[in-house]
Amino acid sequence: MNPIHFSWRRAGVAAALAAAVLLGGCATQRQPYDYTAFRQAKPASLLVLPPVNESPEVKGGIGVLSQVTLPLAEAGYYVLPVSLVEETFRENGLHTPDDIHALDRAKLREVFGADAAVYLTVKQYGTSYAVISSNTVVAVEGRIVDLRSGELLWQGKAMASSAEQQQSNQAGLVGLLVQAVVSQIIATSTDAGYRYAGLASQRLLSGGMVNGVLYGPRSPKYGQP
Repeated sequence: MNPIHFSWRRAGVAAALAAAVLLGGCATQRQPYDYTAFRQAKPASLLVLPPVNESPEVKGGIGVLSQVTLPLAEAGYYVLPVSLVEETFRENGLHTPDDIHALDRAKLREVFGADAAVYLTVKQYGTSYAVISSNTVVAVEGRIVDLRSGELLWQGKAMASSAEQQQSNQAGLVGLLVQAVVSQIIATSTDAGYRYAGLASQRLLSGGMVNGVLYGPRSPKYGQP
């Protein structure tokens, strides 16, 4: 084979690979969220609705709901008290998150007076056992809808997992099996998902996160990117 031809061929392959890597990197980069509607709406008060729980764990909804108001309040919003909201729904015969999420936004605005509502869905919650490992996962999706106009202001998702903190273990197969079983028993009996629900909620609804919720008017960082 002609060495010059071989050299050009190798150069062509290298260039193609470099282009593929570059394009792949661009494709995996997270696109900036379009906050146009969010900035125009300028919501100051938020109504957090009971989360729809799609996980098999019955405690998933309350585990997430009990922790989502803190990051929103710290981000600079007035969040209607969860207990007051739940009692209002209960007095009006609404007991399931699915029915509450289906309510007309104008009615929610009329009853609660909030600027926007926070709709949450728990996709995963709880501890699972897989041979030599035990993992607690909480995954939540959320969106903020303007109750005055019905416009979607923001949406996102976040996850937290005990696997993030697990370190390599050299105890051997038997030791790993025992550790996994013990970890699952402890995690299930103590609702370890509650801890990771807090972390997932912080990641989803804290102000200043990448493509996350904007700071509210009660925050000194209000108006910042």
